[in-house]
Amino acid sequence: MRKKLLIILWSGLVGVTLLVALVFLAIAKGWIGYMPPVEELENPINKFASEVITADGKMLGTYSYSKDNRVFVGYDELSPNLIHALIDTEDFRFEQHSGIDARALFRAIVKRGILMQASAGGGSTITQQLAKQLYSDVAENTLQRLFQKPIEWVIAVNLERFYTKEEILTLYLNYFDFLNNAVGIKTASNTYFSKEPKDLKVEEAATLVGMCKNPSYYNPVRHNERARGRRNVVIDQMCKAGHLTEAQADSLKALPLKLRYRRVDHKEGAGTYFREYLRRMMIAKKPVRSEYRGWQMQQYYEDSLAWENNPLYGWCNKNTKKDGTNYNLYTDGLKIYTTIDSRMQRYAEEAVHEHVALFLQPQFFKEKKGRKTAPYTNQISAEEVNKILDRAMRQSDRYRIMTKAGYSEDEIRQAFNQKQEMTVFSYQGDIDTIMTPMDSIRYYKYFLRAGFMSMDPHTGYVKAYVGGPDYTHFQYDMAMVGRRQIGSTIKPYLYTLAMENGFSPCDETRNVEQTLVTETGETWTPRNSSNKRYGEMVTLKWGLANSNNWISAYLMSKLNPYALVRLIHNFGVLNRDIQPTPSLCLGPCEISVGEMVSAYTAFANKGIRTAPLFVTRIEDSDGNVLAEFSPVMQEVISETSAYKMLIMLRAVINEGTGGRVRFRYGIQADMGGKTGTTNNNSDGWFMGFTPSLVSGVWVGGEDRDIHFDTMLYGQGASMALPVWAIYMNKVYADKSLGYSQDERFEIPEGFDPCAGMNESTDSDSVVTDGGIDDLFEE
Repeated sequence: MRKKLLIILWSGLVGVTLLVALVFLAIAKGWIGYMPPVEELENPINKFASEVITADGKMLGTYSYSKDNRVFVGYDELSPNLIHALIDTEDFRFEQHSGIDARALFRAIVKRGILMQASAGGGSTITQQLAKQLYSDVAENTLQRLFQKPIEWVIAVNLERFYTKEEILTLYLNYFDFLNNAVGIKTASNTYFSKEPKDLKVEEAATLVGMCKNPSYYNPVRHNERARGRRNVVIDQMCKAGHLTEAQADSLKALPLKLRYRRVDHKEGAGTYFREYLRRMMIAKKPVRSEYRGWQMQQYYEDSLAWENNPLYGWCNKNTKKDGTNYNLYTDGLKIYTTIDSRMQRYAEEAVHEHVALFLQPQFFKEKKGRKTAPYTNQISAEEVNKILDRAMRQSDRYRIMTKAGYSEDEIRQAFNQKQEMTVFSYQGDIDTIMTPMDSIRYYKYFLRAGFMSMDPHTGYVKAYVGGPDYTHFQYDMAMVGRRQIGSTIKPYLYTLAMENGFSPCDETRNVEQTLVTETGETWTPRNSSNKRYGEMVTLKWGLANSNNWISAYLMSKLNPYALVRLIHNFGVLNRDIQPTPSLCLGPCEISVGEMVSAYTAFANKGIRTAPLFVTRIEDSDGNVLAEFSPVMQEVISETSAYKMLIMLRAVINEGTGGRVRFRYGIQADMGGKTGTTNNNSDGWFMGFTPSLVSGVWVGGEDRDIHFDTMLYGQGASMALPVWAIYMNKVYADKSLGYSQDERFEIPEGFDPCAGMNESTDSDSVVTDGGIDDLFEE
């Protein structure tokens, strides 16, 4: 009887063992549940966000789908504090087991399963947790739950076969979702503590590891004290493992949980306008004419040129991976090394904020207060304002959505004029208020806009890029996308054409009103902002320094307007709608800040224009270089003309309209520049350059009729110049950048700027770009 019982017991044991073995074999073969193929186990994480990295090695941002916003980080980039905290808390015998910790598993079965002790701890190893995160879906029924753990065990054992312990820890931390769109340890470190994983302190590492138990429950943003308590548990575990002394642990546990939280949002952070411009450029598709509307032909022209000539434009769709598919900016983990300097980018954004938001905006509010036409000029009627706002309403998303939904025009207008609760932007923080959607459209029109770009004239490296005052609320990019009339900043092009045609800065003419005749026989007489030295003989150098419109008109009368248009295009301006009329000399044409900055590099670079360079190289997730980019240069004017222009543009700063750079902002650097103001103060410009930096600023309203009504704040020297000056003072103050006010332009010794026409200024003839016969021929 006893022998029979033993046989039954042994048979049962063998049977159970065989059954268990069969189950595990079935799991390993994929007959039960899901067993990932070897290829997938060898590359379990195949979706990484692409990083945008600055020239000084800072992560400016990422491109990803929100659920895949992870950035790969290697084991050697992880803080030892992070590794110790994770192992000490989650898997004390991590180094000893091969995926399954038998002791911990047996303890969990006995204490939690049999004795029902909730505080007994779990039996899952770090490898098992990784297997669960990678491959386990939420169980939908009892059978799935029954097989879930065995499946995870088999996957864990396989992971241990394919990866070292260091690689498993790296995979775990790279994959874990720390909430708030912080997927992976690198994004989490930057999100919660604004630092890299290798720089995490003990208490910071403990906070993030504490979240691994339950990231929602121990979310430090929402539940600070609860997360602090969990952090302290992790610190205790580190002390127990011998990685901290009791005194160190007690000291760390007493600290409050302080975050430097930066929400992962592509609309926030540094370089938002730049990141969006770069994103659109890299994912652009080959232009198809039929996909552009009639009014978009200029854009089609620019996109077509960019597709053919700019290797960065459409890069993702021009290049393929080993499998033949195009690169995906959001999931392929590209590392995009840009020319942006994070410090200079910060200074540029601060300069725009300090002058436009903190100084100009209050003055603008003050001027417009109580006016029926506000924020528009008082030079137009209330009826005209209503027409403009009505047009803005029709262009709004709300209007398009309601129209698509089938609402009538009357119903839409009623909705736009019905008060409702809303949150609106202010520089002091968002405001909860009650107003109509129509009033909100008008409210946002009050805010001045700005564009700024700074680049190295020799390399083309774009150091800073600001497309507006606040990307979240004003997303139209006024650095490289938007174009506005450039006013007197066009005059250096006119004077350059004159220098190329034999004039010199020393040539003189009488400072009197000029009247020119157009091709159609109409007369044009420009106004001048000042009667200074009226009737006297003045030099061209004086005329440019003081931005005198009559001297510009005089030069225009001697030169070919078609030649001026061609020269402007040679300077890198793509706008094909520049009209060859006499009034062109005063800047009615529309050009972007980026195009202007690129054009002005020729004055600092001996006549050679350098195109903006935004990216130096692109690497894949393994660090392999996929593409490298070089500056594009073009000689647009002679070296002699460039020196003459340099002498005159210096005079703008030293004795002309840019003088406040010296007397108000104290910048003594060798520099040139040009102010610009368009009709009615609609646009304020300043272009400034030193031997190593060319920067441009535009400030104005969203619509041309939104502007200051007086020159006090409306001129370029008041609206735009201060942004440049504040930026440059910050740049010079940061010695780590290497820019010095002692730097000087290189002009050959003995160069004679007065060598030129040497003829009477009353002469009616001059050699032009195409000869006098084609004065009005295109």
